[in-house]
Amino acid sequence: MSLAGEGAVAIWHDIAPEGRAEFYAWHGEEHMPERVGIPGFLRGRRYVAIDADLEFFNLYEAQTVEVLKGQDYTARVNAPTPWTFSAVKHFRSVARAICRVSHTSGPAQGGLIATLRYDVPDNIASAHKAALLRGLVPDLLATRGVAGVHLLTADAQASGVATAEQKARGVANAVPRSVLLLEGWGDEAEFIALARESLSAEELQALGGEGPFSLGLYRHQITRAKTAWSAG
Repeated sequence: MSLAGEGAVAIWHDIAPEGRAEFYAWHGEEHMPERVGIPGFLRGRRYVAIDADLEFFNLYEAQTVEVLKGQDYTARVNAPTPWTFSAVKHFRSVARAICRVSHTSGPAQGGLIATLRYDVPDNIASAHKAALLRGLVPDLLATRGVAGVHLLTADAQASGVATAEQKARGVANAVPRSVLLLEGWGDEAEFIALARESLSAEELQALGGEGPFSLGLYRHQITRAKTAWSAG
């Protein structure tokens, strides 16, 4: 399924063992509904690692990247709730990017997702995207069991802003410049094999991508859309 909008917040992180139960309760009951309640936010999803360097992947979809740089979201991340202050102290090794959706395509939303964080020099970003759309993306979409393929490009300036929530976490954000997402609906073993072959460092380097390459394989846990008390 194509992503719901033209903007996205992509977040990867670990959680300290002693904060795991609180994280699950806070994230599903307060944080995700709060986020999708912001005007312009459309959907939030969370995944847990099958095999990845960081255990959790969270994806928030918004109408535009301007929504993610706007007053409503900025005010929210700079005014954490008491539960947020408590929960985020358990975050470890955070990677986070405010992104423009450079490309999105696919027939469905999959229960499995592969995320590839990597770099692309600015001077070849357009050529890299064109190369992806000529070969890798259509080849993947033609593969049975592939639900969607998406390319996100980080807004480096917006991603680098230190918010009150980040300060409460107490760890700096790594900011991936490019993110390739592959969604699937089949068996895990087949999906993992496809992701590792198609999203390998060698494949992406041939298309102009640069390392370090961080491939993560995840299964879906929860999706939240607009709620009854949404402001949006």
